[in-house]
Amino acid sequence: MAAMRVCPTPGCPSRVTTSGQCARCRAAAEQRRGTPHQRGYGTVHRHRFRAGVLARDPTCVLCKAAPSTVADHWPLSRRELVAQGLDADDDQYGRGLCKRCHDRHTAAAQPGGWNAR
Repeated sequence: MAAMRVCPTPGCPSRVTTSGQCARCRAAAEQRRGTPHQRGYGTVHRHRFRAGVLARDPTCVLCKAAPSTVADHWPLSRRELVAQGLDADDDQYGRGLCKRCHDRHTAAAQPGGWNAR
């Protein structure tokens, strides 16, 4: 049986068997984060940004071996583009990546990436 740990959310006394948050804190974090549509990943994003990036970069720009399946905002994040008043759905602010490269980049380099959850 795995050792029990205290939930990493400050002030939460719940115990968890994984390295992540307890179910209650995880659900609260997801609700604060909002749905993909609320974060700007709606129809315009899919039809304009994603389609444009994947058409321009059919092969992953990092590994140059796998087909691109993810349109990644680069070099600025969607949040940074919006904060600067730029059009986050313009495909010039993106690059095509395979899922493996996208996940690796997000986990390693991006604030709020997978390792921070």
